Amino acid sequence: MKTFPIGGVHPSENKLSCAKPIEVLPLPEVVNIPLAQHIGAPAVAKVAKGDKVLTGQLIAEAGSFMSANIHSPISGTVTAVDAQPNGQGLRQVMITIKREGDEWVDTIDRSKELIRECNLSAQEIIAKIKDAGIVGMGGATFPTHVKLSIPAGKKAEALIINGVECEPYLTSDHRTMLERGEELLVGVTILMKAIDVKQAYIGIENNKPDAIAHLRNLIVQNGYTGIEVTPLKVRYPQGGEKQLIAAVTGRQVPPPPALPIDVGAVVCNASTTVAVYEAVQKNKPLIERVVTATGKGMKSPKNLLTRMGTPILSLLEAAGGLPEDAGKIINGGPMMGRAMVNLESPVTKGCSGITVMSGNDAVRREPSQCIKCAKCVSACPMGLEPYYLAKMARKKGWDELEAQMITSCIECGCCQSSCPAYLPLLDWVRLGKQTVMGIIRSRAAAAAPKK
Repeated sequence: MKTFPIGGVHPSENKLSCAKPIEVLPLPEVVNIPLAQHIGAPAVAKVAKGDKVLTGQLIAEAGSFMSANIHSPISGTVTAVDAQPNGQGLRQVMITIKREGDEWVDTIDRSKELIRECNLSAQEIIAKIKDAGIVGMGGATFPTHVKLSIPAGKKAEALIINGVECEPYLTSDHRTMLERGEELLVGVTILMKAIDVKQAYIGIENNKPDAIAHLRNLIVQNGYTGIEVTPLKVRYPQGGEKQLIAAVTGRQVPPPPALPIDVGAVVCNASTTVAVYEAVQKNKPLIERVVTATGKGMKSPKNLLTRMGTPILSLLEAAGGLPEDAGKIINGGPMMGRAMVNLESPVTKGCSGITVMSGNDAVRREPSQCIKCAKCVSACPMGLEPYYLAKMARKKGWDELEAQMITSCIECGCCQSSCPAYLPLLDWVRLGKQTVMGIIRSRAAAAAPKK
């Protein structure tokens, strides 16, 4: 069975909502839309307090090539453009809109009719994706138009669709593949045309046999050529871009600054691919997404189609409300997600799930001394030495961390979950990685020719 070559762990899956069909969450009365909900430069607001907006209207424009447009998820009046606390309590600029009905921009096709044929050129497809503000919806939030713009001298050989969803608890991609399989496959053909490849693989772990069978049936029934569903061994973090490429193609992406395109691969998340279909075939910008609201103590874990900017608390209430023993609310899943302190913060483009951890699951155990067992080394899918990276981060050994390729870390949390001493390895490695990347950027800026 196909999988990646080194490291990885097997956390409890806890896919509590995998059999729950997608429900539409009622529209919020007020939304807060962050200008920075993607990798790269924040978008630049194009509206001001008092402006009237329609659902789907451009309200913030990409601040650079590595950025993404942002559109209004509701119709109503802009009440503020100012800094507000995000999920971690840090203030960032957001556009606040008070809802007044739900009147859409008239260029958006809201019909349920499936449109298979796409007669646009590759450049026109990428332009539409850029206009629609599509970013990676698996959590990385990399602007999709940038990913599809193949650098000069490089050649894409295969498209890989990431339907792995290996993070425990989360099921939004799983339900999307089951309920929107045809849109997904048309999206795959559009992406193949955009990057000029004849072969696409949809990587899905074996714990989703219904999604594997469903997509295979659709491919055969509708005569899609060059698209193959690839079952994968259940192993976290199989959904990591480099791990998925290795599992599907057998090719290893070199360390940074190398990218997947250096081995001929372009990877897109399953939900992102459906958003690409909507953008290209329906003129619909990225204003809503499926979010899993889940947790062992939740009364009714759900998959909710949610407008961007909706308060997190609304999703938890729709899933039965916070349990009495709720100890931690995580934006994302328990392995790579971030603990939240502000439940009034909004759903964003990269928010695939909200996980409520209860009781003992929410409490970190008291760390003890490292016993040099090297379990973290065995678990690291990038071949790093997490115990050493954490130690050097504590000692502020930035040069050594750079030499030890800390920038290769994908922050999957395998090291921390496998540590018998309960050391906060990921916390220290994240700090070290962020610091080293800042040093690298500063060095590059200083070396750049002055204008």
